[in-house]
Amino acid sequence: MSKRISHSLLDPFYSGFVPKLYKAMRIPRYFPPEGIVLIGHLLALTGGVGFALAGKYAFGGLLVVIGVAGNHIADMVDGTHARATGQCRNGGELLDHFTDPLSFCYWMIGMSVATDSPYVGIICILCIYATAVLTNIRAKITGEFTLAAFGPTEFKTLLALFGAFLFINSLLSNLAESAAIIEGFLKILAVIGILQLLVGLRNAVHQVNRSGAKPDTSEWEQRN
Repeated sequence: MSKRISHSLLDPFYSGFVPKLYKAMRIPRYFPPEGIVLIGHLLALTGGVGFALAGKYAFGGLLVVIGVAGNHIADMVDGTHARATGQCRNGGELLDHFTDPLSFCYWMIGMSVATDSPYVGIICILCIYATAVLTNIRAKITGEFTLAAFGPTEFKTLLALFGAFLFINSLLSNLAESAAIIEGFLKILAVIGILQLLVGLRNAVHQVNRSGAKPDTSEWEQRN
């Protein structure tokens, strides 16, 4: 397995209370960590629905907070539960990494639906999956699964705070403004996603050339 290295700005803050949070949740020892991943994924869907409704209904922003924050809580405690109960499995880690980019895509789709901006949403989704592929290929070559300073934790925190803003703003002002606010936010995410992907690609190429394993020069093995 690749060594996990996080340059996240917020992970050190969150990791300080994860053990206490996990203990307070009292998850049964027999419960599989894959079940926590599934629950987190369902919460991500909830957040996506919340974004889709936030342009018309005040409670949409509240669903965003519940869905995004709940997804991240599940993402923080699934590994803790697996290690505490001796249920660490490669399949569980694969499932975890497989569902992460899907969760982000639900949220981009939700904002696209709320603002009728499918093309902006497509750009965001392409950036999410391109970044995920880049991260995994780099991990394969270098043996290090690296998270950037502004990574999943920071992105989820930003989205949860934005959902809280949408909920409060819809209660204090004209709800019709929400769709325009979401559209502007989505466009900003698209620009940031493109820039971060380009910078990440440049850095990854330099990293694998500098510290990666010896290039694979073998031929494909054909099996009939």
